[in-house]
Amino acid sequence: MARTEYYDDPQAPKANSIVPAVTVFVLDAHDRVLLIRRTDNGLWAIPGGAQDFGEYIAETAVRETKEESGINVEITGVVGVYTDPKHVMAYSNGEVRQQFSICFRAHYISGDPTPSSESSEVCWVTKDDLESLPIHPSMRLRIEHGYERRPQPYIG
Repeated sequence: MARTEYYDDPQAPKANSIVPAVTVFVLDAHDRVLLIRRTDNGLWAIPGGAQDFGEYIAETAVRETKEESGINVEITGVVGVYTDPKHVMAYSNGEVRQQFSICFRAHYISGDPTPSSESSEVCWVTKDDLESLPIHPSMRLRIEHGYERRPQPYIG
């Protein structure tokens, strides 16, 4: 399903749903962040996705990371909660979601970066190399917050 993201765009369609979702900020032993290149929009992002019925939200984070990247993780904390109503995603089926995402911090356990149907590329990226990659502003904010190692989660 195709997806178009809008951020602070007066021409954006009006949201008609909110879905609990996660993103996952994972660093390896070399302080590189795990990124996927999304197949739906071609942008780089940290792994994530919507919560399924019957699972705890932390289970969603572990599952989505494994599905999209091939990497097994353990959740260790919360980077922040991202609910900006100016950030909406329009899907080809007519759904327009307002952002609602909990960004978890996770510890790498095992696995090798492996693309999936949702990710055309998966790799570990240094902080210095982030600037050169096409990353949506809302995703870039989560990555910045992850690297800041804030004592309290971001709420916004």
